[in-house]
Amino acid sequence: MHFDARTQRALREAGLGTDAIATASDRVAELVDEDADRLREFFAPDGPYHSDMEMAHSAAEIQEHATADVDLFTHGSDLRGYLSLDGWGVPVEGGRVLRTAEAGGDTPEGDETPVLVELSLGATVHDRVRFARDADEL
Repeated sequence: MHFDARTQRALREAGLGTDAIATASDRVAELVDEDADRLREFFAPDGPYHSDMEMAHSAAEIQEHATADVDLFTHGSDLRGYLSLDGWGVPVEGGRVLRTAEAGGDTPEGDETPVLVELSLGATVHDRVRFARDADEL
């Protein structure tokens, strides 16, 4: 079960039975796995990438990163991993797709490509940072 005790209690008080809560918990884990796959897809191609990350050595509002690579894993409702940017890295403590665009070409109908994502970054950054392939998406 991926819900903490308080959440489970609230769901029971809202009328959900144990089986329904377990089903919802499993669905949360599935959605986290899907988000991780979509985030990996976003970072798979070669750079550049753009972000709204505040950096000590830059006064620019939008940063350009020549390279980016993400290594993610999931467990229940947790999405964690590591992001490497231009030769340095930072732990990932969460993430989500904020905006998609319909994919063209031979992709299945309804398939959408992530164009704006957000990662919650850990030590050294401690912030939510948005990333886009096109700076205008930020």
